[in-house]
Amino acid sequence: MSFLQVTWTDPATGARGHLVIDRLVRGVSSGGLRMRAGCTLDEVRRLAEGMTAKEALNYDPAARYVPLGGAKGGIDFDPYDPRAFDVLTAYLYAMSPYIERFWTMGEDLGLRQSTIDRAIAKIGLQSSIQAVYPLLDDEHKARQRLQDAFNVTVDGVGLDELVGGYGVAQAALEGLERLKTSNPTAFVQGFGSMGGATARYLAKAGVTVVGLADVHGVVANPAGLDVETLLLSRDPHGGIDRSKLRDTDLQLDRDSWLDVEADVLVPAATSYAIHRDNAKSVRAKLIVEAANMPVTAEAEELIDALVIPDVVANSATNSWWWWTLFGDIEPTAESAFDKIGTTMRQLVGKILHAPRPRAAAAEIAAAAVEEIERRFS
Repeated sequence: MSFLQVTWTDPATGARGHLVIDRLVRGVSSGGLRMRAGCTLDEVRRLAEGMTAKEALNYDPAARYVPLGGAKGGIDFDPYDPRAFDVLTAYLYAMSPYIERFWTMGEDLGLRQSTIDRAIAKIGLQSSIQAVYPLLDDEHKARQRLQDAFNVTVDGVGLDELVGGYGVAQAALEGLERLKTSNPTAFVQGFGSMGGATARYLAKAGVTVVGLADVHGVVANPAGLDVETLLLSRDPHGGIDRSKLRDTDLQLDRDSWLDVEADVLVPAATSYAIHRDNAKSVRAKLIVEAANMPVTAEAEELIDALVIPDVVANSATNSWWWWTLFGDIEPTAESAFDKIGTTMRQLVGKILHAPRPRAAAAEIAAAAVEEIERRFS
């Protein structure tokens, strides 16, 4: 049973938005805000439950950061619609009492952090994470650390856009080692913050990225795509600049993303991308869930592949914010990547030793939630 559920309707467009707070820890919850046409209350509720687990999975009793409760926001509206920013601003204004005191949030599907920050400033709030400020030992130093971290760029891309995908890549590499895959290949569906960084760091680790999918379609090359060029030239929504493709690169229909053979499949775009009707088309040996809930439960039963669940694979973005803010890591790329790599490898190693990795992750999270509540309730 969720702690709180709120549904809002925009009077100008009729768009509906939802907020679900699954639980509070020390009076605060954490979870991103997404915008997509068709977003439902049930979807947001499930995502909020997943955020409780995602927070708890990286619990370290010796750390300054204590995992928060889980929450999620969702707006049923097309993020490409020219009215999207106005809808976002109206939603945030309606939810401002919760943002002020109970709900910390950042970007998710369909929204960039810079867009959220612009809307937050427009309605007169301090920050999208201001509810956590009372828990900080030194708010000024903590906020400066996070600002310094957001100012870091790595080879032309902001650190904040890389940490999540770096974690997904580390999860994938751990899975590949477990499967003892030689000369591995990968396909990444979605080329935004999460998918773009995942592709970059898989390629840097020697994995051949044979295909990418964006909203416009699929680009592929069995010999490997030039990920770095495509990454640095993509548009703000993760769209690939087709003029940067090489003569040997292929352009395929958007519905053919499961037709490109690869050892690793990284769904990094939308929820429910792999479902009962297309599950039999999955040929990858390893699926790493970079998006939230990209594989339905029904589809997972039909797939003959090792699946690293989203609550583990894509948890690095969330944790990086809090590790930095609370002072568990320095505001540098080196400190971030070291912490993410170590934590992700250990966590993935634990769940892959179990017969059912998703169930193992849930058990670890549940035990952590129980300990956190015992210590801090």
